[in-house]
Amino acid sequence: MQKFGGSSVANLERIRNVAQRVLATQRAGQDVVVVVSAMAGETNRLIGLANQLAQEGEGQVGGASKGPYVASERAGDRAHERELDQLVSTGENVSAALLAMAIQNAGGRAISLVGHQIGLQTDATYTNARILGFPTGVSARRCRPATWWCAPVFRG
Repeated sequence: MQKFGGSSVANLERIRNVAQRVLATQRAGQDVVVVVSAMAGETNRLIGLANQLAQEGEGQVGGASKGPYVASERAGDRAHERELDQLVSTGENVSAALLAMAIQNAGGRAISLVGHQIGLQTDATYTNARILGFPTGVSARRCRPATWWCAPVFRG
């Protein structure tokens, strides 16, 4: 497994570099699952949009962000936190898809998958979920033959 954070996938040039590292691992005879974060700054941008929307809904415009994974005074509102998870996870999905495309463009085989597609199980705590299980048998079957996964890393 290889994990790349936001600065490693910050732009297309860096994504291409990650693709080359993944392909080098494969050429060395190893199978690999790749986990990526959102591109640098993307999570903050998305949270900022949620904060702006929440503040406008409360009659406030402009105010400062209340911090990661919290949009305005709606913290603790399960419906709101669910939507915030949905929003923020899109950043990781973009990175995973772009990396899979870069690997394909470089001659490799890769697909991007989200958590439920690989059997990842979490608890029901929005904005702070804990991983409960990962059925490796299902995942290994999905991964064959010689196809790399590019999985988003956001845990909502």
